[in-house]
Amino acid sequence: MKYILLLFVLLCMSSYAYAQDEHYQKSYHTLSGMLSDSTTYNFKKAVFSVENAYLKGTLDSLGLEQQVRALVSLAKTLINNRKLLYNGKDVEVVKKHAAIFSIMTDSIPLVGQKNEALIYIPYQYDFNDPFGHEQWENMFVSKLLQRRNGNCHSLPYLYKILAEELGVEAHLALAPNHVYIKLFNEKDGWVNTELTSGFFPRDAWLMASGYVHLNAIKNGVYLKALNNKESIALCLVDLALGYSKELNYDPDFVLQCVDKALSVFPNYANALVLKTEAKGKQLQSLLLEHQLSLDQAEQLPQALALRQEIEQELQYIHELGYRQMPESMYLAWLLSLKTEEEKYATQKLRTLH
Repeated sequence: MKYILLLFVLLCMSSYAYAQDEHYQKSYHTLSGMLSDSTTYNFKKAVFSVENAYLKGTLDSLGLEQQVRALVSLAKTLINNRKLLYNGKDVEVVKKHAAIFSIMTDSIPLVGQKNEALIYIPYQYDFNDPFGHEQWENMFVSKLLQRRNGNCHSLPYLYKILAEELGVEAHLALAPNHVYIKLFNEKDGWVNTELTSGFFPRDAWLMASGYVHLNAIKNGVYLKALNNKESIALCLVDLALGYSKELNYDPDFVLQCVDKALSVFPNYANALVLKTEAKGKQLQSLLLEHQLSLDQAEQLPQALALRQEIEQELQYIHELGYRQMPESMYLAWLLSLKTEEEKYATQKLRTLH
């Protein structure tokens, strides 16, 4: 009887693992399809497919869609009822971005269905587990929409989703441990848009962390405006990161995701780092199988080749200019924009009438 029970448990575990992998594979095919056929591109769909995979298919897609539509409706109301102090030819585009920025960062007076005065409360930065170490869901746009607090991952993702729903471009951009928005208008050129603090920081602030190496800028690792394919590459790495948090995860799927991401964003440092970690897991399993230590890898040609690959890739990552920024230092850098606003922020861009 105990053997029948054990077999039943193993079958259930196998079925659960298959269903779990099925959601990840479905998301992977959705994302890779957007890279091969640009007509299927949809950042909102990409983001929610990744989050749904980690949540094992339980994401409330209908509820989230309704929340996004409500935010788009509010943005359209702001666009139609506010005058923007901007007279460039692209004023209609700038008005849409101004509305999204207000939704993300400003309190907005509203009138309820019974003519009561209401206040729209903007999104807040969540300093509780901002890197998703305790709960990976803290990185999600779905969590941001539900709890109205997020981080430098979910906030710019939501901004980009709303921009695309309104038919305008918003570019994700990277700094050490950080994602922000870059926008372009004809009067000001490229504008850094920081949603964690609600400012438009100059490049000097982005450089102030001390972890933006000149090689990283030169090689497009940091500070460049990402195109749509490169944004999907970020989603592929998000998918791989979520999967890597599963118990006894398969590094082959992680490598499948990061290789696809690197095919369109070759110098995406986070993908390169994750690739070396996945290969390290492969090397660890190989050495364990043959009861060898890392120092004994030379005794197994396959293990030696894998170790050399990892070493070469780590050297390449360093040459690109990537540097790991301590999390405590990152949080201090993030707060510096508020404490040194006059030094780093371009205030004139916030002026509305």
